[in-house]
Amino acid sequence: MNHEPLDRPRTDAYLTRIGAARPAAPTGAALRALHLAHLRTVPFENLSVHLGEEVPLDTDALVAKLVDRRRGGFCYELNGAFAALLGALGYEVTLMQARVAGKDGRFGIPYDHLALRVRAEDGSSWLADIGFGTHTHFPLAYEERGEQRDPGGVFRIEDAADGDLLVLRDGDPQYLLDPRPRALRDFEAGAWYHRTSPASHFTQSLVCSLLTEDGRVTLSGHTLTTTTGTDRARTELPTDAAVLAAYDQHFGIVLDRIPAEPNTAEG
Repeated sequence: MNHEPLDRPRTDAYLTRIGAARPAAPTGAALRALHLAHLRTVPFENLSVHLGEEVPLDTDALVAKLVDRRRGGFCYELNGAFAALLGALGYEVTLMQARVAGKDGRFGIPYDHLALRVRAEDGSSWLADIGFGTHTHFPLAYEERGEQRDPGGVFRIEDAADGDLLVLRDGDPQYLLDPRPRALRDFEAGAWYHRTSPASHFTQSLVCSLLTEDGRVTLSGHTLTTTTGTDRARTELPTDAAVLAAYDQHFGIVLDRIPAEPNTAEG
């Protein structure tokens, strides 16, 4: 199964998972509310990479992970599942591939990232992205080329070569977006690369992060970081039991073992 709408029971279960009411209509305002609700309830995490779990890009499997197992995921999983939810609610959703900007100014591999173009009932188009870690709180107006202010920063979508779009945050490139429609299965090679390659930042780091009402909470290995406004508190968790308790307390994730940290993982 690929990018297909959910049936009503699964849609209702998904909405319950993110603490959102079913919208009366697929409007831009409703999309904003769903986008923020998702970010505040479903963590951005790459735990599967470090637990040795498969990451199937299949709508049923993605929704089961987020809803039934109450886990999070990375871009392919989060935006892949969100696309299915939005489709079930009446939005027109297009999956797009992007190449993420590196610190060296270069862009990553094709299908490095999955983002969504969402069309509301009034014809307005939005760039929705709940799978890029620290990013926008709300969707960006897809056709707008001026600055767009968001609690996550000042964003801009610029026209680039060959019909691509460059997404910037506070003046810094975030990713180069190819607007051509894609299928969920098209991202399988990118997901495999990020799950297995030593060059992937997902194999090099361990992260579980969630937007909160007043900041963000992030667990990386044994380090718990809580941000409130401009204040940041960092706590080193002394035991594996404390790490497991933190996953449960802060993210609602129940694990039977801690993920292997990159510097201790085999191979």
